[in-house]
Amino acid sequence: MFTHTSIRTSDMDRSIEFYTRFLGLKLLRRHAIPQNRAEIAFLQDPEGKGSHLELTFYQDQTKFTQADYEDRVFDHLAFVIEDMEATIAEMRKENVTITDEPYRLSPTGGLIAFIEDPDGVLIELIERRSQ
Repeated sequence: MFTHTSIRTSDMDRSIEFYTRFLGLKLLRRHAIPQNRAEIAFLQDPEGKGSHLELTFYQDQTKFTQADYEDRVFDHLAFVIEDMEATIAEMRKENVTITDEPYRLSPTGGLIAFIEDPDGVLIELIERRSQ
């Protein structure tokens, strides 16, 4: 059973705000791990569906940079959203980086776009067509 994906954050509060506000996740729990001077937070879909997203903040981490796109090992996280136009408009107002404007992979396919979280993690947004 797949349980969670962990990504590092340079600012726990900012990341929790981003994922709850823009992507609708719910904070499940947050706690310190004194053994490695870290803090973790688990978020999930508010309906309890899917695996968890774990945010990890290491107090001693001083360098926090994403590799150039071509050099990344981790590609992206993906989220289904209800309204691409409204979501992108709200993100623009808050200066969220939009790396790929909304587009369709095929004439009948869903609408997708790519953005970055506050630490540069690439996120795919997916708006599915109504059946």
